Amino acid sequence: MACERTGSERAMAAENARNIVAVLVAMGALVLNDTLVKLVAARLPIGEIIFIRGGIATAVISLIAWQQGAHLPWRQLCERFVVLRLVGEVGAMFFFLSALFRMPIGTVTAIMQAIPLAVTAGAALFFAEPVGWRRWLATAIGFLGVLVIIRPGAADFNVWALSAVAAIAFVTLRDLATRRIEGHIPSLSITIPTAAAASLFGLALWPVEHWSAPTLGEVVMLGGAALLILVAYFLMIVAMRGGEVAVVAPFRYSIVLWALAAGFVVWGEVPDAPALAGTALVIAAGLYTFWRERARD
Repeated sequence: MACERTGSERAMAAENARNIVAVLVAMGALVLNDTLVKLVAARLPIGEIIFIRGGIATAVISLIAWQQGAHLPWRQLCERFVVLRLVGEVGAMFFFLSALFRMPIGTVTAIMQAIPLAVTAGAALFFAEPVGWRRWLATAIGFLGVLVIIRPGAADFNVWALSAVAAIAFVTLRDLATRRIEGHIPSLSITIPTAAAASLFGLALWPVEHWSAPTLGEVVMLGGAALLILVAYFLMIVAMRGGEVAVVAPFRYSIVLWALAAGFVVWGEVPDAPALAGTALVIAAGLYTFWRERARD
């Protein structure tokens, strides 16, 4: 029996290692997506970028859904929480990209790591989910870390950091609404109208922006960005469905390291000491909150 347990433990360790690699690659894919979009933003406005990337993503996801038979009548997708999720996704995309185009990629990514803390607080406030004083304290420390990063009132305060905070609010709305969506609605069927709505939202910005004909290179970069998001989502599903979640999930914070590396290599961005300290607070609070959640299971 001891040999069997040893063999089982080795198999689990190997599974965990594969899933950790999947998470690391997924986080790298997300940052590479952001990098490509930020590069294209040097010439194209945000609405045009959202429209092109969203259109490509919609086409790819629709093809996948058609092949898997994951579709529902549109009227069933008008359910209240599906619509709220859609609003949250589109709003988060707009405000995140608005911040990303005007701030260092590492800084924006670090701010967004407060999302699990915001979701924890939102679930307690709106759904009356039990949250003990330790997790409330961790949430408060995480939000303090965000304040350290953005430094409101300081001489070098970037007002676009508030756009990243708004993105957190919309992502929280998206995630809380997702928890209330009926289980019979396939995930792909939710993703398609979300991607389509994002593309239409980008198109709606056309009258107030100055659009230019994208070059072939820009279309390729935005297409690559759309595919990278899909690859990242797929790898995260693979990682979370196998192995031990408690071992694998914390590696999601590697996205901050990917973002810092991308910012330094592509734009020469180097975060200052307060930004690094605030990032450490946010990540530490998120890891503690995750650990407390696992301890309750």
